[in-house]
Amino acid sequence: MSPDYPFDDAATARAVIDDRGRVVEWNGGAERLLGHRAADVVGSCAENLLVGTGTRVPLDATGPRWDGTVTLRHRDGGTVSVWLLAHHRPADGGTPGDWLVVTPLEGDAPRSADDPLATAALVQSPCAVAVYDERLRLVRLNDAMSEVIGLPEERIRGLRLSEIGGKPQSAELEGHLLRVLASGRAEDVQTYMRTGGEPLAHAWLARMAPVTDAQGRVRGVCLAAHDFTENYLARERLQLVNEASVRIGSTLDVTRTAQELADVCVPALADFVSVDLLDPQDDGDPHPPVTAPIGLRRAAHQSVNPGTPEAVAKPGQVEVYPASSPQADSLVAGRTIVATVASGQLDEWLTWNRARGEVVREFGIHSTMSVPIQARGLTLGVAVLSRFRRPDPFTPDDVLLAEEVTARAAVCIDNARRFSRERETALALQRSLLPRSLPRTAAVTAASRYLPAARAGVGGDWFDVIPLSGMRVAMVVGDVVGHGIQASATMGRLRTAVRTLADIDLAPDELLTHLDDLVVRLSAEAGAEGRPGEVGATCVYAVYDPVSRRCTLARAGHPTPVLVPPGGAPERIDLPSGPPLGVGGLPFESTELELREGSVLAFYTDGLIESAEREVDAGHALLSEALAAFSDSLEETCDRVLHTLLPVGGSTDDVALLLARTRGLPASQVATWHIPADPSLVAPIRKQVVDQLGAWGLSEASFTAELVVSELVTNAIRYGAHPIRLRLIHDETTLICEVSDTSHTAPHLRRAKTWDEGGRGLLLVAQLTQRWGSRHTADGKTIWAEIGLLEEDV
Repeated sequence: MSPDYPFDDAATARAVIDDRGRVVEWNGGAERLLGHRAADVVGSCAENLLVGTGTRVPLDATGPRWDGTVTLRHRDGGTVSVWLLAHHRPADGGTPGDWLVVTPLEGDAPRSADDPLATAALVQSPCAVAVYDERLRLVRLNDAMSEVIGLPEERIRGLRLSEIGGKPQSAELEGHLLRVLASGRAEDVQTYMRTGGEPLAHAWLARMAPVTDAQGRVRGVCLAAHDFTENYLARERLQLVNEASVRIGSTLDVTRTAQELADVCVPALADFVSVDLLDPQDDGDPHPPVTAPIGLRRAAHQSVNPGTPEAVAKPGQVEVYPASSPQADSLVAGRTIVATVASGQLDEWLTWNRARGEVVREFGIHSTMSVPIQARGLTLGVAVLSRFRRPDPFTPDDVLLAEEVTARAAVCIDNARRFSRERETALALQRSLLPRSLPRTAAVTAASRYLPAARAGVGGDWFDVIPLSGMRVAMVVGDVVGHGIQASATMGRLRTAVRTLADIDLAPDELLTHLDDLVVRLSAEAGAEGRPGEVGATCVYAVYDPVSRRCTLARAGHPTPVLVPPGGAPERIDLPSGPPLGVGGLPFESTELELREGSVLAFYTDGLIESAEREVDAGHALLSEALAAFSDSLEETCDRVLHTLLPVGGSTDDVALLLARTRGLPASQVATWHIPADPSLVAPIRKQVVDQLGAWGLSEASFTAELVVSELVTNAIRYGAHPIRLRLIHDETTLICEVSDTSHTAPHLRRAKTWDEGGRGLLLVAQLTQRWGSRHTADGKTIWAEIGLLEEDV
């Protein structure tokens, strides 16, 4: 007796023999049958108990069960002929394998006709029925149950359910029988197992009910087994389809989606799955009709064995499949193909590919199913499902299930490829619209970074450094709402507009006002049914003058720039926010700062500081910490900022970063004259200019400078308003001539006719200089021209 079986165990003769043929267990029933005590038998060779050359228990058999009649040696010297039932129990973890050998000692005598246990079994019922007595030993079973078990009633009468089945599921069912016997309440249990009389595992519903006598006392348990394999498999298929809809396509990554397809199918549908895809066409067009041989790239594979030892190709590897391969046959035919090794359908393929042939033999692969991956009329690749641990081949229901799961995955893979193409197109457009390199200017040294969003892809962030007249420079960073090609295209339009507005030297607040009007018009054009609001952006614009070392800034709903003074701590600039671009009708305000030479200005978009894992203030603190670490290289500072603020997997929004270190132009490189309104003084002014150029060591540029100064000063005296000022500025590469007056009328370049006495001055200036132009100021205008010093040297 034991807690698991609180009855006399000696009604069954039971022994356990290890795989070496030695007795390791011997119960009281075995001693009752043969007279040998456990102490005398345990550890000895089991063959010593056999008599003569009769039927022997095949302990080296590979099957899970054996039964037969043998002659055994009794302790008193006699012999006993007995029928034995032997179950092989394979090794499990640290437990070695062994054989459970049993035979009933009671139950061979039939019960009386009025015994309720004898009359309980419905012998003619198509339902498999068995009846167990108050000790849970088999009393009766009908023909259907005998067929399920695969043994006749007279051989197993008197055995327990765990002894008849010999499997863990059998012991579990016996536990339920015991509860029914003790409680007197019926129970229903579902299990999936292969019985002795079945070649394949089935799903069973075991209904257990107590058997009572006339007085209502529980005398045993009746077990009725119902085969509901079809319903069970249908439920499993539905569950797999639901699981596929949830697990496949969690990202817009082709490789990840292919791996999810393989993961879903193993082990629910196959023991090994490989997913091979056709490489997309370079031009994005659909693949032509597939013909063998076919080159496929391994995207993913999965196996019930750790490490996927069945895989011949590695992920990312391209392999060519001939016409005899399951991959090529399925793709060419455009339908699912099921093949088995036993039928010889794979012989040609396995002979040609010896590596795969060795894998098939090593792991015992017996069936394959090749399912083409197709979506929206396009062939994307093929999934090959193989079985070796599951003994049953693929069925038509398996084909339908695999096709449905693969079809879902195909749509997700096609979506991922479409997204990848759109992302690559948007990224190429974005890169083409952003500056490939920042210009070298005398005003600032600049460095920049742009990173697209990790998942959403390219957005509308941009940055720019724009050289202005008078050695000044404009710096701009903006962010268009949204992602994708549309956002990139809008960004390109706004960047072009900013450069155009900057070229006419508008103040930062005026430039943002004009840019706001443009965004309002773009929004109205993009809106549906006349409703605007489809386009929006933020922007910060700054102009720095290296002569005065003053910087003027304005922003439109953009994050505040950060200033890092030389040797000081980073600080956010106190700058009025202003509304985002596209709101319309609201003013923008600018702020003017005086900057020390070597100050660093940091402009950025919100993707750098905003994150779901932290507050915006925490992002600002991290930015200040990264900027505070001193570095002569702005490139290193950019990398440190991105490494500090962005997660390893990338930002959820695209990021633009622009750092600029200011320079100052020494007063020795600037000369200024106040010009009286007397045309006769133009010649002396020219001489002073030549002398100044000589003092600077720029005598080579004197001829051009004389002509430009003469023309600009003469025009100012003749057409402008007093006071008039001439200013020369130079660096290593450029000489700038500026003439300012208080008139707001700007000159225009025109082509003079043959006999005109005037009108050729500005044309001459345009021909002799790199570029020229005019800019309006608060008290008038300035006409300027740039002379290239390097060209003069040549």
